[in-house]
Amino acid sequence: MSFISCKFVARSLQQTGLNHSRRSFKLCLSRMSSTQAVADNEPLPTIHEIRSRIVKIMGASVCYDPKNIQLVKRDHLLKYLPKSQDELPVRSMQDSFEAAIIPLANDLDLRDKMVTVQGFVRLGRFMEIMDLFAVYISLKHLKIPNLPEDLPTPYVIVTVLVDDVTFTSYKAKPDKDIRISGQTTFVGKTSLEISVWLEQLSDGAWERITKAVFVMVARNSNNTASAFVNKIEPGDEREKQIFNSGLERTTVRKKESSESLLVHPPSVAEQQMIHKVFLDTIDKSNPLLGRRILPPHHVWMEGTKQHSVIHLHPEERNLHNKIFGGFLMRQALELAWLCAYMHSKQKPKLWHINDVSFKQPVEVGSLLRMSSEVVYTEKTFMQVCVNADVYHPPTKTTTETNSFHYTLESLEDVEKVIPRSYHEAMMYIDGKRRYDRAMRLINE
Repeated sequence: MSFISCKFVARSLQQTGLNHSRRSFKLCLSRMSSTQAVADNEPLPTIHEIRSRIVKIMGASVCYDPKNIQLVKRDHLLKYLPKSQDELPVRSMQDSFEAAIIPLANDLDLRDKMVTVQGFVRLGRFMEIMDLFAVYISLKHLKIPNLPEDLPTPYVIVTVLVDDVTFTSYKAKPDKDIRISGQTTFVGKTSLEISVWLEQLSDGAWERITKAVFVMVARNSNNTASAFVNKIEPGDEREKQIFNSGLERTTVRKKESSESLLVHPPSVAEQQMIHKVFLDTIDKSNPLLGRRILPPHHVWMEGTKQHSVIHLHPEERNLHNKIFGGFLMRQALELAWLCAYMHSKQKPKLWHINDVSFKQPVEVGSLLRMSSEVVYTEKTFMQVCVNADVYHPPTKTTTETNSFHYTLESLEDVEKVIPRSYHEAMMYIDGKRRYDRAMRLINE
């Protein structure tokens, strides 16, 4: 589960303070696929100020004390949480809308952390920033009328899923500011769907970098149980379309979960596909079931694996003394990119991220192991899966914490991957499904 990184919070407080003066950033009138426009010359906060606002809303301490890593007692806030969703006022999409600036033009320290060797922007850093921005949008949506103004929020917001992050062909420049915007687009009883956009002004026009959909869950002040969130009521036809899209995504997620290969066997067409892949590895001159060979320009799937092991220090913790989910997403994305780079032998382009799930919180001090693998290929495209787990050396136990799925493209056709075992065949089919989904979204 994810929240804001304390390392970034401390830096933000130093740079901005809670009364940081807002910058004026010339913005073209744009709907940004959201329900709210941003006017010319409207002053926008920087992402540093957004971080500072979260600290103030949460009333959290940013100092790490290894002798006392428990949260500040928040039992006194439990009484302000509603017993049902009907106790809360209905909110509109505009209520949660916010836009901010990632100040790459003048913040040289931030630019240095975000620039790539090729002179572009590290997409993993974007995931960190979008994650904390989704937390802020969630907090902005929540409203409890009887909460005194001098008290922090009784909510804890955690990220449980990042769904359908689609990147455009535009390559962001590291020396120009980037606009981030977002709003609540759908809610359940205790969950919120947050859509986040990144754009950069180039030659007088706003260029879309990416759009991401985050699924957040509201927890009570002690993070021991779920908490009800405000309902959302669409206003005009545009908002109704956005809301219905969120409802459709929820339905699709449930359908895909029910059709998972962990629940149901592959379809007839998928079984035939795997059988054809198997037949392609049989030596035609000496056909034997127990003897397989690699066709030209093919590799065994297991040969594409790449690994990393990270000792997680307090620097990457969130306000709840767990490891910041944005940090995990950055590490996984960069490992996936390296995996695709080593397989294709060319620097790949990231097009899509699908179904980033947070299954367990990751503790400070853990040993995080990440394993990446090319699970499906189609001409120039590669589908890469990254699994993360926490390993406990004294007991030799492992706990799976996260899974990530990426669609990347090389400049030229890549070697095809061949599954060797039934387990790998299921990963191959799952990769094909995710690749097909990514292609539909990319081509929309």
